[in-house]
This record gives sequence, structure tokens and C-alpha cells, in this order.
Amino acid sequence: RHCTDTVCCVIFIVVILGYIALGIVAWVHGDPRKVIYPTDSYGQFCGQKDTPNENKTILFYFNILKCASPVVLINLQCPTTQLCVSKCPDRFATYIDVQASYRYKPDQWNYFKQFCKPGFNNPRKSVAQVLRDEDCPSMIIPSRPFLKRCFPDFSTKNGVLTVANQTTFRDGRGKTRNVTDLREAANGINNVLDARSVGMKIFEDYAISWYWILIGLFIAMIVSLLFLVLLRFTAGVLFWIFIFGVIGIIGYGIWHCYWEYDHLKGIPGSDLTVYDIGFQTDFRVYLQLRQTWLAFMIMLCVVEVIIILMLIFLRNRIRIAIALLKEGSRAIGYIMSTLFYPIVTFILIAICISYWAVTAVFLATSGEPVYKVMANQTLCKYANLTCDPETFNTTNVTKLCPGAQCTFAFYGGESLYHKYIFIFQLANAFVFLWLVNFAIALGQCTLAGAFASYYWASRKPADIPLWPLFSSFGRAIRYHTGSLAFGALILAIVQLIRVILEYLDHKLKGTQNSFTRFLLCCLKCCFWCLERFLKFINRNAYIMIAIYGKNFCTSAKEAFFLLMRNVVRVAVLDKVTDFLLFLGKILVAGGVGVLAFFFFTQRIPVFAQEAPTLNYYWVPLLTVIIGSYLVAHGFFSVYAMCVDTLFLCFCEDLERNDGSTAKPYFMSASLHRILGKKELSPKKA
Repeated sequence: RHCTDTVCCVIFIVVILGYIALGIVAWVHGDPRKVIYPTDSYGQFCGQKDTPNENKTILFYFNILKCASPVVLINLQCPTTQLCVSKCPDRFATYIDVQASYRYKPDQWNYFKQFCKPGFNNPRKSVAQVLRDEDCPSMIIPSRPFLKRCFPDFSTKNGVLTVANQTTFRDGRGKTRNVTDLREAANGINNVLDARSVGMKIFEDYAISWYWILIGLFIAMIVSLLFLVLLRFTAGVLFWIFIFGVIGIIGYGIWHCYWEYDHLKGIPGSDLTVYDIGFQTDFRVYLQLRQTWLAFMIMLCVVEVIIILMLIFLRNRIRIAIALLKEGSRAIGYIMSTLFYPIVTFILIAICISYWAVTAVFLATSGEPVYKVMANQTLCKYANLTCDPETFNTTNVTKLCPGAQCTFAFYGGESLYHKYIFIFQLANAFVFLWLVNFAIALGQCTLAGAFASYYWASRKPADIPLWPLFSSFGRAIRYHTGSLAFGALILAIVQLIRVILEYLDHKLKGTQNSFTRFLLCCLKCCFWCLERFLKFINRNAYIMIAIYGKNFCTSAKEAFFLLMRNVVRVAVLDKVTDFLLFLGKILVAGGVGVLAFFFFTQRIPVFAQEAPTLNYYWVPLLTVIIGSYLVAHGFFSVYAMCVDTLFLCFCEDLERNDGSTAKPYFMSASLHRILGKKELSPKKA
């Protein structure tokens, strides 16, 4: 063994160090509070400790009618003054009414002024000036906090939209408005609030049933292990039962088509052709034609003949595939630790995802507060221009545009760092893809090395190394980090291109350029196929790296040509393995899911008292089913890697050895018997 692809290894290490540096820089400049806390018109966080807004955790909008929808309120800046408040309004009130009665109803003024700008306490100031300078809102309406923002407290009464049981309200500017003026906001808010209610109930269900969910996943793990063990004895039986079942079903379909064809004989109109009746939206019309059933019968006969011919001519290769599946089950039985290696891969990928997500958030919040001129006058030429709140009152803007304010708009910046934040985000995504693919490659190479040590052992299991999994992991890290990084790099480049194409497709969805959409669709399809092909090549290249210790390109070339020389065996083994493992996943997820259904619906008398009372029984049920499928997929991915490794070793064994005393085969006795004497005879020079 020697180090392979050392240049790529050095580059990979340098990129990781650079990625760490990028994370540190993002951490220094970023501030996640910009995502967590809402920001008022002065760029201050609502609810931030050790600030005047510490106890003011909710954002209040002076005139929510200026905000088109809740999406605008959350993601963009609404063109109205925004303040941090301790609680949302709980009543209707207008500034005109409160100002007129502040002398003999001071409580109303004291309540209303908490929604005015901090420090404003001058009810004698004229209403026109107050509204122009936006010292106070022209009105307040009953609201409730959601996403730390005050939204109107909408409800329906007899199918009519209301706020605090009222259908109209005064806007404080001399107009009476209908609650339906807020319909756009209402529709979005009500949907979100309903989702929030459902979300709370789902959270309660998880809190009550989490340990039963874990028990269900543990049962799925046990069933998955049993299935892998039983494959040693039942792989052939399951496959042939399925094949003969398909043949029988198709045979029944042929008989049924003939019966329908004969039954329609003599019925008026049944002898018409499809061409005669043309296109019909009711497809049942076609079922009244003899020609339809004749076409169905011919197609099913063709499929039946193809399957039977494939079984006749590929029977030996199918037997080899089944024998390899049984051998894979036997290999896992000797190296049980491999079943738990996916946990290592899961932890590595979880670390990559966490680091990427945290870095992305810090990069996204690296900007400085940007302030813009907000003017009530639509013709103000300074509107939406950037401004400095410290010097804004000394400029001519307030004179030329009375009532204009310098308010917080968004986070950004003009420095060199801020200009390249988008590039940093792309780099963050690219290195993330590279690291995830490396973690997967490391797992595949480690498992391949462990299972290869089983196959090439002369006496099984006596000659298998003591710790095959740990030995293989050590070899992969010590000698082949560069090769694994090289393969992961190629795949990451293709995946990043696919991400960019998806982004462009999303941006160009509204365009009417058919050629552009067609070109993007073709590019997406091509790169999807390329990614699938590269994953197939990489997987087999890692197996050859684990066996021979060569560099990535040499291993990929040798693996590709070895597979091409055995292309029929590859196709048969791939389909047989896919079917059996898919069947296993369905059996595990379905079986545990049925058990969970009967348990959570309290239909098992023995456990009826133990079953928790839930808002939605489907919440833990779906969690158990999906979780069981993922658990089974984790175990079966090890099994699939085992079968692929044994297959490549088997092909190499056939090409390098001839079964003679000088060059004996390393394959098991069952594979010896399937190959027969002809293939086991010594090869002629």
C-alpha cells in the first residue's frame, strides 16, 4: 500500500482549512439575531437583552394596510413605521378620538401612547403633524402576536370575516373601512395560524408517544437484521416466487383479455376500430371494442414470452446472482460490525449539514443595517434612497419631503467582504457537497475493504482478519484520502451545476421563452444522468481502491472495463438485488407500520391501556413507517455494498484464476457448483 492521489489530498486538506476560516470569518461578521429577532425602523432588535427593547419582544406596524401580505411583513420591509412593543393592541382606537378625550380619559391616552414612538407624550400636537411625522399610528386594531409580529386578530362569525366581532373599523383618517380590506393579509394569516394550531397538536403527540416511536424503530432494526440473516436461506425462494407470480398474473391477464375479446363477439359496434371512433375523453368507450382487448392480449403475450425467454437464457446468471446474495448474507454474518457503520456515516453527514447551515446563516446575516428614506409623498425624489439616521435631520430631505424618515430597510453593505457574500455562499455550498460525498465515499471504501477481506480469505472464516472493518477504515484514511476526495470532487462539481440549473429554472419559470425552458430541461436531464453514472462509477472505483490500493482514475478504469466484460451479469445481479432489497424495505416498513397502526388506534387488547391518547394517531404512525424504512435502508445499504464488492471480487477471481491447483478459485463452494465444470476447468494458454 502507498498513498494515492496525494495532490488531491493536499488540496482537500487546504480546502477544509479554508472552509474553517470561512466559518470563522462568517461567525465574526454574522449575527443570527437578525433572523431570530424582528428589527424595528431604527435597526434595533426586539427583545434584545440589555437594551431599551429588552421587554419589547413584538414588532408593531403603524399602518398594516400598507403591507400587501404577511409574506411582505416577514421577508421584506413594509412601507410603514415599525416599533417594538411589549404586547399587541387589544382594542379598536384612533388617534383622533384618543387626542380629543385625553383630558378626561387619561387611561385611553396612556394605553395608546405605548404604540407611539418612544418618548412621544404630546397629545397637544396637531393630528396632521402627528400623522405626517408618524409619531403615532392613526389607528390600532385588536391583534395577536405571531412570529413575534402583531397581526390582526381575524375570526369568522357566521361565515363573515370579523375582527373582535366587528366587520368595520375607522382608519383614523376620516374613513370607515371594512375588515375585508385586510382580506389578503387575513387569508395568509388564518392559514398560518391554522398551521400553527396543527403544529402544536403534532408537537403534543410527539411529546406523548416518543418512546413508543423509539420502540417501533428498535423493532424495525431487529426485523431488518432477521431479514438479512434469512436471505441466506430464502433469497432464491423469494425471487422465484416473485417471478412465477408475475408469470401467473400476466397469464391471467392474457386469459381475461381473450375472454373479453370473445365475449364482445357479435355485439353491435364492437368491431369498430380505434381509428373509427377517434379520440374520446371517456376511456371506457375503448373497452367496448374488440380491437382494444386484442391489442392488450398481444402486448401481454409479448411480455410473457420475453420473460420466459430471459429466464431460459439467463437462468445460470440468475442462479449466480442469488448465490452472491446468499454469500453476502453469510459475509455480514461473519462481520456483523459492518451493519452499524452507517451510524458513522450519518454522524459525519450530520456534522457537515450542521456546519454548512450555521455558516450559511452567519453569512446571510453578515450585513450592516441599511437605512432608506421613507416618504409619505409619492413624488419625493429621495424616496427609497439610502440615508444615515445620525445626520438625516440635518439634510434638506425633511424640508423637500415633509414627513420623510430615515428608517431601517435591510441588512447589507458596500465593503469588499459584503460584495462577495454570494460567492462565499456558493463556496459554502460547494465544499458542503464535497464533504458529504467524501463521507459517503469513505463509508463505501471502508465496507468494500472489509467484505473484500472476507472474499479473498482462503479459509472462511479462519483467514478473515481480526478487525476487518477497523483495518479497512484505517487503510482508507491513511492511504486513500486523496483518491476518495478526488471522486467526491468530481461528483460535487456535477451536483453544484445541477443546483445552479435548478436555481435558474426557478428564476425563469415566469418567462415565455420556450427555447430557454427547453434548453434548461435538457441540461437538467443530462446532468442528472451524468450524476447517476458518476455515482455508479465512483462506487465501483472505491471497491477497486479497497482491493488493490491503486489511484482513483486507474481503479475507475479497471472497474468500468471489468463490469463491461460482465455486463449481463451486472444487469441481472443489479435487478435481482434491487428487487429483494426493495421487498425487504417494504416488508419491514409495512409490517412495523401495521403493528403501529393497531397499537396507536388501541386495537390490541393487551396494550389498549398502554396506548397514548393522541390528537392525530397518524403522526407517530407515519414517523414509525418512514423511520422504519430509513432504518431498513441503512442496513440494506450495507448489504448492497457487500453484494457489489463480492461481485467485483467474483469477476476478478474468474479472470485471474482458473480453478487449478496453482491458481485456485477463492469463491465459495456454492458458486463453484453453479459455474459447473466447464468454467472451472484450467484455462488454456
